[in-house]
Amino acid sequence: MLEVRGLNQFYGGSHTLWDVDLTVPAGSRMCLMGRNGMGKTTLLKCIMGLQSVSSGAVAFDGCDLIKRPAEERARLGIGYVPQGREIFSHLTVEENLRVGLGVRKGGPRKIPNRIFELFPVLKQMLSRRGGDLSGGQQQQLAIGRALVLEPKLLILDEPTEGIQPNIVHEIGDIVLRLNQEEALTVLLVEQKLPFARRVASEFCILDNGRLVAAGPIGELTDRVVRSHLSV
Repeated sequence: MLEVRGLNQFYGGSHTLWDVDLTVPAGSRMCLMGRNGMGKTTLLKCIMGLQSVSSGAVAFDGCDLIKRPAEERARLGIGYVPQGREIFSHLTVEENLRVGLGVRKGGPRKIPNRIFELFPVLKQMLSRRGGDLSGGQQQQLAIGRALVLEPKLLILDEPTEGIQPNIVHEIGDIVLRLNQEEALTVLLVEQKLPFARRVASEFCILDNGRLVAAGPIGELTDRVVRSHLSV
């Protein structure tokens, strides 16, 4: 579904991504891992068109993305939840969700009921401002806003960061449910090993901007963790 080939990216004078190859098969749950500052968020931003690419190719469902702006990539069926959530704090929950609707190309202009089935708390708080929600509720709102697009691929950057444990577990349940019931493909960046091992079907690890390990999640052994993830 998603193919990244020979991707290089520079930030100022720093070479941040080195010939990165990444394949996210349709129906998979790929976890992108690595220590802090290894290029994970940069790679996601390159995929979404939020960061310039020096060389290489990015394709989604066989469609070349490199020259397409971020909003067009979203319309092709990629939902993106950035690190830190980036909801609009002064807009209501309903208004935040409707922002996602504005990106859709055609289709209904109504918030899908599926969003409220997955996140009942959002229906209860439709008129509340995003900035007044707890961290966990804001993350649910950010995911809901991405799902309004009814994407084929959902990209999540650190979805459990700063979230209380019960909401972390709930987010894991929802990712698995969407994947299993709706065949939604997932690419996520995650630091928490228990969450990654529970939710992901496959993993890949970036180290100093290079892909150094990849495979089924069962191959994320303690030895691999010590070599590439321990600090």
